[in-house]
Amino acid sequence: MARHVITVAQQKGGAGKTTVAANLAVAFSANGMRTAILDTDPQGSLGRWFMTRCDRMGDDEVDLGFRTASAWGARYETRQLLRDHDLVVIDTPPKMGYDGRPAIEVADLVVVPVTPSQIDVWATEPTIEMAHAEGKPFLTVLNRASARTRLTAETLKDIGEFGGQTAETMIGDRVLFAETMGTGYGAIEKRANGPAALEIRALTEEVAKLIR
Repeated sequence: MARHVITVAQQKGGAGKTTVAANLAVAFSANGMRTAILDTDPQGSLGRWFMTRCDRMGDDEVDLGFRTASAWGARYETRQLLRDHDLVVIDTPPKMGYDGRPAIEVADLVVVPVTPSQIDVWATEPTIEMAHAEGKPFLTVLNRASARTRLTAETLKDIGEFGGQTAETMIGDRVLFAETMGTGYGAIEKRANGPAALEIRALTEEVAKLIR
């Protein structure tokens, strides 16, 4: 089986990188892929989510691999994780500068969450430029969105001008995402047929097609 790396990146804080990374990892694992997460964000939010998951499931039952690294250590730690896993999902820090390049360099796909605002669109440009510079495909994903607002439509138009792929799936602004992140769950594990779970499954399918 081919092995893949997904890097979730966005220069602006608050775009939902960690939530997207955790939920993609849970969904891919549920689909039978041996999945690991790599937290390169000094805030360590993905690591705290993972440790909460370990406490809930027990260390011997936890279904994801996990490591932390500095931004420069992303390449090495990813290679280590790929020895035993089919997929590595990397969470990156906001305001990622030159030292964030290794997380982009090792990626088969860069997933870029964008919330519906012009400020987020502006903040996305450096991440897209970095992906372009490294020759990496990227997928912009509208996150914390409401499908029927003019701002959402305008943001979709703006991010479409970056080139690359724009996800057909929009991730809604749902309380369940915050609740599950605080308890070590993914959305698909709490309400398997709820709207949040359906969105995550749909996004996972889109991502899977791009890394095959």
